[in-house]
Order: sequence, then C-alpha cells, then structure tokens
Amino acid sequence: MQLTKTRLKEKLAKLEEEVKRLAAIEKALLASPDKQISLTDPDCRSMATSGRGSGMVAYNVQSAVDTTNHLIVAHEVTNVGADRSQLATMAQAAKAALRSDNLDVVADRGYFKGEQILACEQAVVAVTLPKPQTSGAKSAGRFGKPDFVYLAKDDVYRCPAGEKLAHHFTADEDGQKMRIYLTKACRTCPLKDQCTTSNERRIKRWEHEHVVEAAQTRLDQNPQAMRVRRQTVEHPFATLKMRMGATHFLMKRLPNVATEMALNVLSYNLTRVLNILGVEPLLAAMRA
Repeated sequence: MQLTKTRLKEKLAKLEEEVKRLAAIEKALLASPDKQISLTDPDCRSMATSGRGSGMVAYNVQSAVDTTNHLIVAHEVTNVGADRSQLATMAQAAKAALRSDNLDVVADRGYFKGEQILACEQAVVAVTLPKPQTSGAKSAGRFGKPDFVYLAKDDVYRCPAGEKLAHHFTADEDGQKMRIYLTKACRTCPLKDQCTTSNERRIKRWEHEHVVEAAQTRLDQNPQAMRVRRQTVEHPFATLKMRMGATHFLMKRLPNVATEMALNVLSYNLTRVLNILGVEPLLAAMRA
C-alpha cells in the first residue's frame, strides 16, 4: 500500500512539472507576434496550404525564374506563411538581377494583393495574375462584382439590369480608401433577388483599382500566361526538391536555411548553364 502511494505521488509530481512546462510554452506562445512557436526549429512557421489539414511547419521559398532559359534569377527564404506580401519584393529583386528598365511578371492567385500590384506598377513592373474568387454573393448564386461594368468616363458602374451605380461616399477599410457606389433603383428592380438581400446593392472600388484592372486585362489578353508560369517556375522547384530529398532542408534557423537554399540554387543554375552552353563555353565565359 505504501509503495502505491509513493508511485502516485511521483506521477503527480511529474504531471505538475508537465503542467508548468506547458504553461510556460503557452505564455511564450501568447507573447509571440504571430502566435506561433516551433519546438524543433525556432524560426519555422506554419505554411498556408489549400488543402484542409495539409499544412506543415516549414519555410517559404520564393523564386523568380526567367521564361527563356529557366534560370532562377532571384530567390528568398522567408518564414511568412502566405505569399500575398512577397510579390513586389521578388519582382524588384528579379528586375535588379536582370538589370532591366521594365519587367513582365506572371504570378499565381496566391500573390494577389492590391498594394503589392501597385508597388510593382510604381517600380515599372507589369504584373499578370488572376484574382481570387472570394465573393460571397457569387458563391450564393447571385451577381458578383465582375458582373458590374465600370464606366471610367462617367465614374459609375453599370449593373446587369442596366442601371448605373454612382459614387456616394468614400470609406476607410484596413487602411485602404474604398469608394462606395450604389443606386436607389434596387428596391423595384426585377433582378433584385439575383443581386442582393439588402435594400440596395453596393459596389466597392479601391482608389487604385485601375492597377488591378490592368493586371486582369493583361491576363485576358494572354490566357496562356498561367500555363507558361507553371511550366517555368514549378519545374525548378521540382528539380530542387528531388535533389534535396524527402526532408528538403537539412539545416535549422533562417540564416542557415537561407545559405543552404542559396547553394542549391547555385547548383541548379550551374547545371542549367552547362546544359545550355556546354563545358568549354562556360569556362571561357568564367575566365573572361
């Protein structure tokens, strides 16, 4: 009986230690800016993925690949889980590496962010990328914003019923100035049930919406752009992952991982140049 009590006390003591350890982790977690802590690599973070439950704690590798030779002209390793804030940085890095006065960039919808597209426009970088379909109205079977045509000359939107929505006021949303357009004709409109559940349909327009529209226009004019993007940028990633193995990165901590990635990119680019030029021309170019 005494032996049982002793064992119970030991187990309780271990449980109390575990509770204290978990409480310390919780305190550090709440104090962390992004509310994340990795117990294997302090710099790792949860990466956003499209599949539910398919996320992983890892690093986010960005790369810019040229469409002619499929060389990686710029890359960066970050621990930011999403790509939405990476577009302008990578585009400008690629432009600097290529020493070009202007640049055409194609990205997937994960990079879509108005401020990033605007920053690219200001840096003389023409971006082509699709806009994510996030309209609640569209998913509910009602008219979405793309069904409303913006008439720049009159600064109005034309709705599917032919009515014009005029600018009524401007609101600040998450630091963005949004112009609000509406019409009083909604209440008696025969298409109202297909458009809105409110008394009137409102359309929001960002003050720099023209740069987003220009990106969409470029995509409309070049529908093969996304196919070219996949064939260009995804292939080097697949090659690097094959070479790096199932675990990919062997190092820990962001500076070390960045160095490891830089070596892998250098190796990949050297292989590409060897395949394109051959050994002798490459050595001659290196000696020049």
